Amino acid sequence: MPKNNILSVLKYVSRMKKEFMLSEIKDYIEEEMSTQDIYKVVSPFLFDLKINATPRDEDFRMTRALSKEKLELTVEEQGRTRSFFRSPVVSQQLQKTIEQYIKHKTTKDWDDPLVLEKIRKAIVAQKNSYWKSGKSKNISYEKGYSILAYLAYQFPVYFVQFEHILYSMALDGMLKTRMKILDIGTGPGTVPLAITDFYKRLDVAEAAIHSVELYDENIEAYDSIVPEYAKNKARVSVEKPIKANIVDLKPEDIPDKIDLMVFSNVLNEIRELTIEQKAELVKKLSEKLTDDGNILLIEPADRVNSTEFRKLTLALKHLGLGIYSPCSFIWCRGCNPDECWSFEQKEDIKPPLLMSKIAECEEPFRYLNTDIKYSYAIMRKDNLSKVSYKVPLKAKFARLSDMKKYVDKRINVVCSLMSGDLGDNKYSVYKVCDGTSKKQVYAVLPSHNVVYENALLKEEGYGNVLELYNVLVKYNEAKDAYNLLLSKQSIVKKVE
Repeated sequence: MPKNNILSVLKYVSRMKKEFMLSEIKDYIEEEMSTQDIYKVVSPFLFDLKINATPRDEDFRMTRALSKEKLELTVEEQGRTRSFFRSPVVSQQLQKTIEQYIKHKTTKDWDDPLVLEKIRKAIVAQKNSYWKSGKSKNISYEKGYSILAYLAYQFPVYFVQFEHILYSMALDGMLKTRMKILDIGTGPGTVPLAITDFYKRLDVAEAAIHSVELYDENIEAYDSIVPEYAKNKARVSVEKPIKANIVDLKPEDIPDKIDLMVFSNVLNEIRELTIEQKAELVKKLSEKLTDDGNILLIEPADRVNSTEFRKLTLALKHLGLGIYSPCSFIWCRGCNPDECWSFEQKEDIKPPLLMSKIAECEEPFRYLNTDIKYSYAIMRKDNLSKVSYKVPLKAKFARLSDMKKYVDKRINVVCSLMSGDLGDNKYSVYKVCDGTSKKQVYAVLPSHNVVYENALLKEEGYGNVLELYNVLVKYNEAKDAYNLLLSKQSIVKKVE
């Protein structure tokens, strides 16, 4: 029976009944088809038809889905999420699923000494490749142990950091009660797993997760781990990855009406494209976004990748995509990102059992990866910005591009907070930006100068705009940068 006829029958029954079993529509279908075959036909269209399918033995319970509205987290949902972030770790259930995959892949116990040693060697090889520059940097996921190395070393941090970003977006009202999400370059499914884990703490929100991946080894790992972890989450559906090379990806290859499109730690690995070509690729795929959809770009926080990433976001802005966050153009002008090294920083994760086992060796530091630092940007087709503030015409704030004129003088500035604390116990150091300066500018708060009036600098979030009053300008010749030194008389205020 033609696909369109089956879909027509499904639409008809769903209008008549709020809830029904998928097998019931067999009575309306002329051909003999199993319930599983019917499900294979209708599954890709259920989200847009606003129908949820929950497995029930050999059948599926079909129910009407939520309407698409702004997701507002309840007090209980926020509490559950904050509790997770107080001691973030990969859940035991997910750890067990990964361990089972390792056993399936190697035919040995996941903690077999020989397996652990091979994973260690693969981790070292990946790290060595990562720190190469230019075209010599070639990170491949075509071999089984490279995937296991990723799951042991990189996955836990990327998993938790994506949940941090989702939570921030939810608090900003950037998520919906029903979301169609596309993860491009999904690997073994880090982003879908993080989404599933995050949604397990929500009461009613729904998500349909699609993905794109090139390597067969990654797709095999995805198929073994992601559906298994998501199977008991009725309001999260996970589709099989689309096998494709990102470089060759076209809008017609991906689903329509995407609410959130994700590029997580993937664009930096495409060495054959220039920044401008990467921007054109992302812009082309943005055609499949809903009008109020978001593109989430995430890259590592090291200086090279983070700096290149800021150039990419500006190239996307020149192509017509707006930056929602973290950048805010408070002086109504563009910026020069040639030396913009900025990133978010969160609390360390607890190492999962697999990572701890890998680190039981002579040089454990090589295999422990627990700190969360990342560069990110949220792009949109509209002009919505997290911070709509613009500096008033007659406001008495100095532009950061004019710091040379104010060396050894006390001034007032307004700027965005563009890093976590880069300092130590004696000095808190934060990169700040107002979109005007070509040189790096840092706000420096000595620990002995922290008072109630300036402590907000240590408490505010990445990307927020602050007014700094009575700060002393110092030039750092060694770094060719400017420091804004805060004293006990300095005041910090947040711009709402």
